[in-house]
Amino acid sequence: MNKLLPGFLAIALVALKVPVAYAASPETSGSCELHPVMIEDFDEESISAHRIGPARWTAHTPWSGDFGDARFADPGPRGPFKVEDGILSITASKDREGRWASGLIAAADASGAGAGTRYGYFEVRMKMPPGPGTWPAFWLAALKPVAGSDRNVEIDVIEYYGQFTDAYRTALHIWYKDTAKTRATGEKITVPDGSLVQDYHTYGVDVSPQAVAFFLDGKQVWSQPTPPELDGPLYPLVNLALGSGWPIDQTPNPSTLLVDYVHVYGRDAGPPNGCPAGPPPKSR
Repeated sequence: MNKLLPGFLAIALVALKVPVAYAASPETSGSCELHPVMIEDFDEESISAHRIGPARWTAHTPWSGDFGDARFADPGPRGPFKVEDGILSITASKDREGRWASGLIAAADASGAGAGTRYGYFEVRMKMPPGPGTWPAFWLAALKPVAGSDRNVEIDVIEYYGQFTDAYRTALHIWYKDTAKTRATGEKITVPDGSLVQDYHTYGVDVSPQAVAFFLDGKQVWSQPTPPELDGPLYPLVNLALGSGWPIDQTPNPSTLLVDYVHVYGRDAGPPNGCPAGPPPKSR
């Protein structure tokens, strides 16, 4: 996925009305305590097309960059989003002309409004859609105004390619306007065949000054040194895209990604030797 956007200093929360949202406590910089920043349990649908407030999510990337072989549609009666019994459904489907549409939610808008943290733990609980051609993802982008942004960190907590049912991908991208400086690294995470479409799983990432550590169901699966470009908060995005270079002629119509929750916890920089990575104890 080609996305964009870092921001301010230290643990940060950009003001946002969410069901449960707290700025990080004024702890000393050596604290390892995690504080709720955004607790989204999808008790209601709160998605606007492009602006944060009062909506908690927008339906497009803040830089208006769709990707994949399905356009990302606005919320509405015929839109891709549905909230029922605490579950957000994001559905990809064809219209009468055979054109695909699907959905994305981002906890930020182009002005830099949104919810995020520089250091902390981000987690989603999701059930993947079955079938080839689906491309769901949970990822983080830099929380700052779009205009003039550069040196942008992107963390792909999970990218699942529907035709490969025994694995998913994680990645760390650094985007520069000078593409010669852009770089990325990634890892394939192997799972029991078909397990990600059969049940819900949690996908998380712990971000600290020392490392970016990736988690599946509360267990660490990969880690990379924190890039020096991470100088501000990150915010979460969830989407169901299609394709990514793979054919979609056999993609089930409709295809639905089920999202139970998105939780974001902030943390101070911690002691020089770092903090224990992973979700807060109640999430383990």
